Amino acid sequence: MTVERIPVSSGGPEGTNSAYVLPERGVLVDPGPPGEEAWAELRDGMREAGVAVADVDHVIATHWHADHVGLTARVAAAADATIHMHERDAPLLADYAAERERRLRRDRRTMRSWGVPPALATAVVDGDRPSPLPDETPVEAHAAGDAVAGATILHTPGHTEGHLAVSIDGHLFVGDTLLPMYTPNVGGSDTRTRNPLSAFLESLDRLERRGGTIHPGHGTSIETPERFDAIREHHRTRSRRVFDCVTTLDRPTPWAIAEELFGEMQGVHAKFGAGEAAAHLSHLTTHGDVARVGDEPLRFEARRDPNAGPTAFE
Repeated sequence: MTVERIPVSSGGPEGTNSAYVLPERGVLVDPGPPGEEAWAELRDGMREAGVAVADVDHVIATHWHADHVGLTARVAAAADATIHMHERDAPLLADYAAERERRLRRDRRTMRSWGVPPALATAVVDGDRPSPLPDETPVEAHAAGDAVAGATILHTPGHTEGHLAVSIDGHLFVGDTLLPMYTPNVGGSDTRTRNPLSAFLESLDRLERRGGTIHPGHGTSIETPERFDAIREHHRTRSRRVFDCVTTLDRPTPWAIAEELFGEMQGVHAKFGAGEAAAHLSHLTTHGDVARVGDEPLRFEARRDPNAGPTAFE
């Protein structure tokens, strides 16, 4: 099976997006961010690969973030193609305008529970600009195990609640779950999630067991199993730091721990930083290393000997 990678610039912190076209299957995975420049890059890349936009029958988006779904509606309209997403993320594109308002209210409420200062949380929400997406878009929603043009949908939550991967003929298209140069944000990138780090680690295990050639949503090739191990080690180290913060601070909030981990945070980084700390706290709570002792905002205290360290990654 032929796989053509098309770099599509986003201008975001993640750098260049990777769109993938599977000519024999009529499938396009993660076409890229919205905008005329990205649209031109996608069309030029497809032309160089010998594929016309009209040849696309199925557009699969791994998750709801704009740099991955931004061109889905435009491709679908031009090619009369069907858009496919996991059922948990599909509404954020299918009913974009209404879901965006719900998301902003949820983000504000969640940041308050994390202890983010009110003025900073307000700045994050007010600074969230709408993407140039249709208010509503037809999307076919899927569950794990569904098939699209011979490809199998895998549910890989963590970065978002409805993140998916696509498995076909020994190839895995993994979106932002597995990236070559950095680890994706877990916790702040989708405030619907309740225990995102545990879910993310299970998703890594699922992909590793599946095997195959990995195609990430940003960048190119990934060395396995080294990259799986490196990401797990990154989170193991961070969980230990979070546990240490809980043992040395007085019933800290996720925000207080985020400040210890990342220093001063502004804009969306405040949500990402606090969310990352909250994700590790939830994971540590699941393993009995820490316990929640307050709700508004959330506060935590250690349940294990500080010298023994957390058990979450044992």
